[in-house]
Amino acid sequence: MRRTVFNEDHEAFRETLRAFIEAEVVPVYDEWFQAGQAPREFYYKLGELGIFGINVPEEYGGAGLDSHKFEAVLYEETARAGVQFGGSGVHVLLALPYIKMLATDEQKKRYLPKFVTGEEMWAIAMTEPGTGSDLAGMKTTAKLSEDGTHYVLNGAKTFITGGVHADKVIVCARTSAPTAEDRRFGISLFAVDTKSEGYSIGRKLDKLGLRTSDTAELAFVDVKVPVEDLLGEENKGFYYLGHNLASERWGIAFGAYAQAKAAIRFAKQYVQERTVFGKPVAHFQNTKFELAACQAEVDAAEAVADRATEALDAGELTPAEAASAKLFCTEVAHRVIDRCLQLHGGYGYMNEYPIARLYADNRVNRIYGGTSEIMKTIIAKDMGL
Repeated sequence: MRRTVFNEDHEAFRETLRAFIEAEVVPVYDEWFQAGQAPREFYYKLGELGIFGINVPEEYGGAGLDSHKFEAVLYEETARAGVQFGGSGVHVLLALPYIKMLATDEQKKRYLPKFVTGEEMWAIAMTEPGTGSDLAGMKTTAKLSEDGTHYVLNGAKTFITGGVHADKVIVCARTSAPTAEDRRFGISLFAVDTKSEGYSIGRKLDKLGLRTSDTAELAFVDVKVPVEDLLGEENKGFYYLGHNLASERWGIAFGAYAQAKAAIRFAKQYVQERTVFGKPVAHFQNTKFELAACQAEVDAAEAVADRATEALDAGELTPAEAASAKLFCTEVAHRVIDRCLQLHGGYGYMNEYPIARLYADNRVNRIYGGTSEIMKTIIAKDMGL
């Protein structure tokens, strides 16, 4: 079936991006993998390429587009090459929507030009040790100073993607106590400068997958945050966080589909080159049946991912639809990547092969952005169950 989600502009971007990956990422990716992060300088190259400015208004140095389809191309091309762009994904997919939605004109003038160039990388800090997905239970506090000029931030965060290289972090903190009727009340969002006194980066976490994406623990001890860096209104942070979950879950869904598609590409190439009992592995019926079954699943995931992309761009992607897309695409990717690794035999377990890295990278898709179990709960509720 012919895909209709992309046009000539998207395909031109794909060609440029593919050439960039081959020239700037593939030759050094093993070094990034061993170091556990992409170098900070790489983000300036992404800024020069225009990756960070696609959805930023022209007045702040961006392209002024309002579409997630270029991000979708990026997911497909990085997966195809078996690489990741470090922690930069959170910069665009997670942080930018909050800036666009909540920042005042004055804040956008301060934040967005450096956002576009990569001069200031952004992350978002929600999760805390001991609370996990229960954001309403967060303990980090931001208390307004007596003179009303700044907030005093205290607390800790964990699992913060992009946390090592970040220059600005959107920190979720309690500005008021929860009420008896609503334990989600009282959370606010702040754009915190990582150079602030009292701000510190703890461990760079050693993850199973996504090895080139820096993930860290953060701590705040009496960090002064100017009132000018409050994003949106006080105490409405939980509502803001929920507003952007659909786009976040779309990104995970589309990324998972792209990984599954790439897994078939890696497996097909391997079985055509690998010889067993005097024949290429691709000649055995089991190999053909396994890859055919994987292809059928990926075809279905592609249709789901494309439909979700169109709905998101139209502003019509509901929370339940986003949850359904995430659940389906991530579960398909789990099955397909596992089967493609199996076709590699023992070599599939070696990190020098992209399928092994893909296997590890993919596992978190069923956890972050809401676990598969949470997605089922959302879908069931939408069904009236």
